[in-house]
Amino acid sequence: MSTVPKKETLGDIIQGETPVLVDFYAEWCGPCKMMKPVLEELRQKMGDKIRILKIDIDRNQAISNSLQISGVPTLILYKKGQQLWRQSGVVNARQLESIIQQKALA
Repeated sequence: MSTVPKKETLGDIIQGETPVLVDFYAEWCGPCKMMKPVLEELRQKMGDKIRILKIDIDRNQAISNSLQISGVPTLILYKKGQQLWRQSGVVNARQLESIIQQKALA
Protein backbone atom coordinates (compact mmCIF):
# COMPACT_ATOMS: atom_id res chain seq x y z
CA MET A 1 0.00 0.00 0.00
CA SER A 2 1.17 3.50 -0.66
CA THR A 3 0.15 7.02 0.03
CA VAL A 4 -0.23 9.46 -2.84
CA PRO A 5 3.19 11.03 -3.54
CA LYS A 6 3.25 14.82 -3.92
CA LYS A 7 4.40 14.68 -7.56
CA GLU A 8 1.56 12.38 -8.65
CA THR A 9 -2.03 13.46 -8.04
CA LEU A 10 -4.98 11.17 -7.43
CA GLY A 11 -6.34 12.31 -10.80
CA ASP A 12 -3.11 11.21 -12.52
CA ILE A 13 -3.09 7.85 -10.77
CA ILE A 14 -6.70 6.87 -11.55
CA GLN A 15 -6.27 7.72 -15.25
CA GLY A 16 -3.83 4.84 -15.74
CA GLU A 17 -4.29 1.41 -17.28
CA THR A 18 -3.68 -0.30 -13.93
CA PRO A 19 -6.83 -0.56 -11.79
CA VAL A 20 -6.66 1.55 -8.63
CA LEU A 21 -8.46 0.65 -5.40
CA VAL A 22 -8.76 3.70 -3.15
CA ASP A 23 -9.50 3.15 0.54
CA PHE A 24 -10.92 6.29 2.16
CA TYR A 25 -10.36 5.87 5.89
CA ALA A 26 -9.94 7.70 9.20
CA GLU A 27 -7.42 7.02 11.97
CA TRP A 28 -10.21 6.92 14.59
CA CYS A 29 -12.37 4.42 12.64
CA GLY A 30 -12.47 0.85 14.00
CA PRO A 31 -13.74 -0.81 10.79
CA CYS A 32 -11.04 1.09 8.86
CA LYS A 33 -8.40 -0.59 11.00
CA MET A 34 -9.94 -3.96 10.08
CA MET A 35 -9.37 -3.14 6.38
CA LYS A 36 -5.58 -2.81 6.70
CA PRO A 37 -4.79 -6.56 6.83
CA VAL A 38 -7.43 -7.19 4.13
CA LEU A 39 -5.71 -4.74 1.80
CA GLU A 40 -2.29 -6.21 2.62
CA GLU A 41 -3.60 -9.69 1.74
CA LEU A 42 -5.08 -8.34 -1.49
CA ARG A 43 -1.75 -6.69 -2.37
CA GLN A 44 0.04 -10.03 -1.87
CA LYS A 45 -2.48 -11.92 -4.00
CA MET A 46 -2.73 -9.42 -6.86
CA GLY A 47 0.74 -7.85 -6.91
CA ASP A 48 1.21 -5.40 -9.78
CA LYS A 49 -2.23 -6.09 -11.29
CA ILE A 50 -3.67 -3.40 -9.00
CA ARG A 51 -2.61 -0.29 -7.22
CA ILE A 52 -3.96 0.30 -3.70
CA LEU A 53 -4.09 3.77 -2.16
CA LYS A 54 -5.19 4.83 1.29
CA ILE A 55 -6.53 8.35 1.72
CA ASP A 56 -7.20 9.77 5.19
CA ILE A 57 -10.46 11.72 4.97
CA ASP A 58 -9.46 14.03 7.83
CA ARG A 59 -6.24 15.09 6.08
CA ASN A 60 -7.78 15.23 2.60
CA GLN A 61 -11.15 16.85 3.16
CA ALA A 62 -11.35 18.47 -0.30
CA ILE A 63 -11.05 15.10 -2.07
CA SER A 64 -13.41 13.44 0.40
CA ASN A 65 -16.01 16.18 -0.06
CA SER A 66 -15.74 16.20 -3.86
CA LEU A 67 -16.34 12.42 -3.94
CA GLN A 68 -19.11 12.67 -1.33
CA ILE A 69 -17.44 10.29 1.10
CA SER A 70 -19.94 10.15 3.96
CA GLY A 71 -18.88 6.96 5.74
CA VAL A 72 -15.61 5.17 6.27
CA PRO A 73 -14.17 2.92 5.15
CA THR A 74 -15.29 3.66 1.59
CA LEU A 75 -13.60 1.73 -1.21
CA ILE A 76 -13.66 2.98 -4.80
CA LEU A 77 -12.25 1.08 -7.79
CA TYR A 78 -11.00 3.11 -10.76
CA LYS A 79 -9.53 2.29 -14.16
CA LYS A 80 -8.75 4.79 -16.93
CA GLY A 81 -10.42 7.53 -14.91
CA GLN A 82 -13.72 5.66 -14.64
CA GLN A 83 -15.25 4.75 -11.29
CA LEU A 84 -16.08 1.06 -11.72
CA TRP A 85 -17.28 0.19 -8.22
CA ARG A 86 -17.86 1.82 -4.85
CA GLN A 87 -18.87 0.48 -1.45
CA SER A 88 -18.75 1.62 2.14
CA GLY A 89 -17.93 -0.81 4.93
CA VAL A 90 -15.54 -3.69 5.45
CA VAL A 91 -15.07 -6.06 2.50
CA ASN A 92 -12.98 -9.23 2.71
CA ALA A 93 -10.01 -9.91 0.42
CA ARG A 94 -11.74 -12.69 -1.54
CA GLN A 95 -14.70 -10.42 -2.35
CA LEU A 96 -12.40 -7.56 -3.35
CA GLU A 97 -10.32 -9.82 -5.59
CA SER A 98 -13.48 -11.11 -7.28
CA ILE A 99 -14.85 -7.59 -7.82
CA ILE A 100 -11.53 -6.40 -9.27
CA GLN A 101 -11.30 -9.43 -11.57
CA GLN A 102 -14.88 -8.90 -12.85
CA LYS A 103 -14.91 -5.12 -13.14
CA ALA A 104 -11.35 -4.10 -13.97
CA LEU A 105 -9.44 -7.07 -15.34
CA ALA A 106 -12.08 -8.78 -17.49
